Amino acid sequence: MRYVSAYLLAVLGGNESPSVSDLKTILGSVGIEVEDDLAKRVVDNLSGKNLEEIMAEGMSKLATMPSGGGGGAAAAGGAAAGGAEEEKKEEKKQESESESDDDMGFDLFG
Repeated sequence: MRYVSAYLLAVLGGNESPSVSDLKTILGSVGIEVEDDLAKRVVDNLSGKNLEEIMAEGMSKLATMPSGGGGGAAAAGGAAAGGAEEEKKEEKKQESESESDDDMGFDLFG
């Protein structure tokens, strides 16, 4: 994905035909090591193609893909649920303490 993103960034920057070297420059600027064979594969597959058409085709394929989730989990027995609620209360207390540490005393909205 990073190679495709670098290719798209190069095209958006005005380079109509990015090379492996261009991808190395872009990815190297953010500290990502480039595997030459993967970068070459992306350049070979995308060079000379209209990226807008490729993205439109991909979006149409995504539109046909089912994205519904499964149903929720079945309810547990009464005794088991009681124990789970206690654990959740304890977890919530721990989270609230860590949340107060995360904001370091600053309240953005208050």
